[in-house]
Amino acid sequence: MPPINPKTPLVTATGLAVLLALAPVAAAQEAPVKDGVSQVKVTLTSDNGGSCVLDSNSAKAGPITFSVTNKTAAGISELELLSNNRILGEKENLAPGLPTVSFTQTLDGGTYQIYCPGAAAEMQDFKVTGKAKKATGSTQDILAEGVKGYAHYVDGVVDAMVTAVQRLKADIDAGDLEKAKAQYAAARPFYERIESDVDGFMLPGYKATDNAGNLDYLVDMRASNLDPAVGWHGFHAVERDLFEKGAITDETKKLAAELQDNVEKLDKLVSTLEYRPEDLANGAAGLLEEVQTGKITGEEEAYSHIDLVDFAGNIEGAQQAFAFLEPGMQKIDADLTKQVNAQFENVTKLLETYRDPNELGGYKRYTAELKASDANKLSKAIQALQEPLSRIAEKVATAH
Repeated sequence: MPPINPKTPLVTATGLAVLLALAPVAAAQEAPVKDGVSQVKVTLTSDNGGSCVLDSNSAKAGPITFSVTNKTAAGISELELLSNNRILGEKENLAPGLPTVSFTQTLDGGTYQIYCPGAAAEMQDFKVTGKAKKATGSTQDILAEGVKGYAHYVDGVVDAMVTAVQRLKADIDAGDLEKAKAQYAAARPFYERIESDVDGFMLPGYKATDNAGNLDYLVDMRASNLDPAVGWHGFHAVERDLFEKGAITDETKKLAAELQDNVEKLDKLVSTLEYRPEDLANGAAGLLEEVQTGKITGEEEAYSHIDLVDFAGNIEGAQQAFAFLEPGMQKIDADLTKQVNAQFENVTKLLETYRDPNELGGYKRYTAELKASDANKLSKAIQALQEPLSRIAEKVATAH
């Protein structure tokens, strides 16, 4: 979900000029409009060292849906929509062959940038013409109330995460390995509930393309996707020490202190977030994509194997985002609302079968054996939820 937050300039004027000069040339045409929403398709391939190609390089002001398909680009796993010093929308974990993913943003006239890290030309312009009309009407009023409620929910989750991380640090400082492991499992779900809300946060003084200032990187980066220039920080570096090395060292204590500092910075920035209804829908969809790409694969918690704890956190976060939209969605499309609720119920019932009060976080450890036997079943349940949920963003963005 795209936060609106203060960030530093993205690249220098010279650097941006070079990047734009190398960018693939999109079809010089305005994006087609369907049901009041401009439609832009983005295709990632391995051609020419990695290509990120838009089928349209401009659109009318208003709701715009960017649908991203990674066909063959193993070196491109992310796409961001940028404006000056802000990340407005993004998709991560774009592995080749995965289904198309999308996000919808209501954009005013101006020049934006599409940033595809890892492409031969990483940055390209996208122009929006005209002025977006503010969505109004009784349904928008209902959605606006839901948005306010969701902002309070996110604030509360991050407050609770700060407390949980403080406890984790205290156990690490005391050298109590078993307590620290338990507290690690207790702290993780808070971030998993709201991670799609805070993906784009950058610390002041850093470019949006610099992982050294990216709070999501500093808090939640996994071993599989490290930036060598920045190194490893955050939850999973602590996880490695506690669960793989089985030891608390001075380096572990340093990592825990750094994690606490970054989570507290996140807590302050979250209060500046502003949302639109489509942001809640985009965020819920993003959390389900996280389940598919990080939890069911067992990549997220490679050492602790508490992936099902994170899975439950992602689902709870997505369900909360939808719940705050539901009163408005009942007026927009009651049948679709019913479908989404039914699929959430299916997923939560399935998750209940993995409960185990004797394991960290209250769920079975996601071992290689459990992954081999159950990954397909879990993936199908999430796919059944993703399909109806993916249709919500455009509906709330165009409601009256």
